[in-house]
Amino acid sequence: MSRSRHYALLSPVTLMTLVFAWGASTTLALGTSQNTADSRSEPPTPLTALAVQADAAYQARDWTRAAPLYERLAHEQPEGYLHWMRLGTCLHGLGENAQALKAYEKAKDHGAPPSDFHYGVAIALASMGERDKAFVALTDAVREGHGRPDLMRSDPDLVKLRSDARFPPLLAQAERNQAPCDYRSENRQFDFWLGDWNVVTTREHTPAGHSHIERTIGNCVIWENWTSLGQSGYSGKSYNIYNVDLKRWEQFWVDNHGDMIHFHGGLVDGVMDFSTDAVPQADGKTLTRRLRFYDLGANRVRQFSQASTDAGKTWTDEYDFTYQRAE
Repeated sequence: MSRSRHYALLSPVTLMTLVFAWGASTTLALGTSQNTADSRSEPPTPLTALAVQADAAYQARDWTRAAPLYERLAHEQPEGYLHWMRLGTCLHGLGENAQALKAYEKAKDHGAPPSDFHYGVAIALASMGERDKAFVALTDAVREGHGRPDLMRSDPDLVKLRSDARFPPLLAQAERNQAPCDYRSENRQFDFWLGDWNVVTTREHTPAGHSHIERTIGNCVIWENWTSLGQSGYSGKSYNIYNVDLKRWEQFWVDNHGDMIHFHGGLVDGVMDFSTDAVPQADGKTLTRRLRFYDLGANRVRQFSQASTDAGKTWTDEYDFTYQRAE
């Protein structure tokens, strides 16, 4: 087929990566001439060791030990939001919610993701008995993309909010935020292509290949896995996704010949209709492709590819396949 959050904002591994990267950049700034191998044998810088200690206390939910460590880190490493955000979590865990709110504001000023910031504020306000203000913050968190309905169901700080009529719609929105492709009708437009298929040429019914097509990555991507019968060892994959921003489908085809084709388009009168931009060729011409998928019922799909070298004035058939569902 040739086509020619809750509290733990960062994991311990991610944090270790950040702090060691910081330590490396500090070493370079001081003008060290040691090579990489030598620097790896050096003991960690004081702030690196401090960050590791703070993270260990944080993961253990030892707020008493973690809070002063993050307060020091926040002041000694003023750029970035993580230390301020975690300081807010520690202070909240200690019941010092007014101070936690101040730490969250600092995190916001240093670039904290809005959904994380608003959620932290919501639980602090809920713990202070500020129900209405907590709902405002929780609404903001969900509107900004908070997608942890599991935390909203289990967080002890939200117990009193869960019985409020305002809570279920926010929980439902968080569920949609967590798995948006399960709720957008556009993401299901290409589902007719899903399955295991034996593929033949449409006119001659000659076996051409096999294809396995499935949903993956949060049901957002339709993933094609193609193997040819007529070409020795030829195989390829395509990744198909609905682009929400551009309101169109896009397909990225890659194969074992090193080719890559980018299609874009959408569902038109029941046909998934893709095309490419005009791509310059070695002979000085440009090549435009058009690729259409016809839903022929539960067990058949037609895939028809054409190409044009004159800006769509005339078209040449590249291939015409019929997918027959494998039993």
